[in-house]
Amino acid sequence: MTQQPESTTITSPSAAPRDPGGQAATSSAAGPLPPLAAPRPLSERRVWPRTFHDRLTAPLPGLKAFARFAREGAVRPGPEGLAGIPRLPVEPGPLPRVDARTVAVTWAGHASWVVRIGGLTVLTDPVWSRRILGTPARVTPVGVAWEALPHVDAVVISHNHYDHLDAPTLRRLPRDTPVFVPAGLGRWFHRRRFTRVTELDWWEAAELHGVRFDFVPAHHWSKRTLTDTCRTLWGGWVLTAPDGQRVYFAGDTGYGHWFSRIGDRYPGIDLALLPIGAYDPRWWLRDVHCDPEEAVRAAQDLGARRMAPMHWGTFVLSAEPVLEPLTRVRAAWERAGLPREDLWDLPVGGSRVLE
Repeated sequence: MTQQPESTTITSPSAAPRDPGGQAATSSAAGPLPPLAAPRPLSERRVWPRTFHDRLTAPLPGLKAFARFAREGAVRPGPEGLAGIPRLPVEPGPLPRVDARTVAVTWAGHASWVVRIGGLTVLTDPVWSRRILGTPARVTPVGVAWEALPHVDAVVISHNHYDHLDAPTLRRLPRDTPVFVPAGLGRWFHRRRFTRVTELDWWEAAELHGVRFDFVPAHHWSKRTLTDTCRTLWGGWVLTAPDGQRVYFAGDTGYGHWFSRIGDRYPGIDLALLPIGAYDPRWWLRDVHCDPEEAVRAAQDLGARRMAPMHWGTFVLSAEPVLEPLTRVRAAWERAGLPREDLWDLPVGGSRVLE
């Protein structure tokens, strides 16, 4: 593919006609979906709204919620819940051998995947650090040694929370690595001297060497400091190979209407990488984190052929027992009557290849 201009500047008002949450397209129930957006130039400089609060699909917790959480909210499992740590599945292995027609995924832990698609190696939300701010150290090792990675052709970031945007890991990358990020997050990368940063709004796309990167909505939020709540966007990514094979990376999200809309707009998703952990207490986390049953429902809403769970078994972020997400997602998958071979419940370090 011909490299696009590196420094075009445009103004991006938040506001063409949208449905709640920023959707610019109509659903299939309301009529035909418009064609997918043409890929935007790589690395263009853009001006964004000051805030993305209008994209929230649920209010952020207020003072009453924080008071309740202070009274009764558990932030970590008890001793019985932590007792499962030694049984968390960890099976690092060599990365699969692939060619340009092969799609393969390897789970490095949490929301970090090595995705091989269309001849590219793409990292999702790469976190190779042992510890992140405000959270105990990871309870399982990184599933892929950094030195074992092939050349990294691109990185996609879902949002700016510390367990998804890890500065020490990103410092390991060459500064000319193409990075695809949500609207407003480009400044963070430019300050760190990354030179090929592409910011996208929901339903926008860019293309790198024939692989299409579409940024899609999520039920979440963003914050990295005391003063930047929702100043940058959040979302997931649909990666489409030149031959049409598709992988959806949800990032971090609660359950809601976006899944069916993503499935309508990007039919034929071959694999959905969906979060299943960090959900308890439910009243506190329901709006921003799927539980295992909701993740299975999301895979069905998407029309995905296969699902690979993530966002569990790496960092202890909430109160559910550490092994519970795995047992619950397996049970939910079985109750839904879905083929067992289509649930790719990988161990940390595990890989699968799309046949």
